[in-house]
Amino acid sequence: MSTIKNLSASRRERAGKGAARAVRREGRVPAVIYGAGQPPVSISLDFKDTNKLIYAGHFLTTVFDIDVEGEKIRAIPRDYQLDVVRDFPIHVDFLRLGEGATVRVEIPVHVVGQDVSPGLKAGGALNLVRHTVEFNVPADSIPEYIEVDVSKAKLGDSIHISAVKLPAGAKPVISDRDFTIATIAGTGAKGGEG
Repeated sequence: MSTIKNLSASRRERAGKGAARAVRREGRVPAVIYGAGQPPVSISLDFKDTNKLIYAGHFLTTVFDIDVEGEKIRAIPRDYQLDVVRDFPIHVDFLRLGEGATVRVEIPVHVVGQDVSPGLKAGGALNLVRHTVEFNVPADSIPEYIEVDVSKAKLGDSIHISAVKLPAGAKPVISDRDFTIATIAGTGAKGGEG
């Protein structure tokens, strides 16, 4: 379960490219909070804090309590833009979360049981078909990852979403089929006697 993090922000009076450039010259990152039937709020974030949060991982699945000059707004990042040359943040979009909100997020896949998998011990290779799976989940209980167990998988086996224990309230966005998450593939034919 991801924890709710605190983030402080300053309100921006002006929006647009010129105003955003001015914010960046001040060492801050322009951002906007939108959604939940309320008007958008233009804000700016501390550059160092924002950069650290993005590169720490799980940024787009982390819920934040954003303190905008005393007003607390619960939101989740929906997108961020990086400078194309220097890879530092130049803008962040946040989605405001109402009470009991459900959000669509991509959850990373963690694989366990590789050390005891009969298929891997027999020389097979783990093929992770999906590194992330998109879910609709309650905003207050976004899982950090889903766990795929391959401890009983043999050569040629496929692990589907139906074989994965899903976190409470999590529903895969793809609901019309039992899609594959991982396979145990053979490493190819061995050379014959020649």
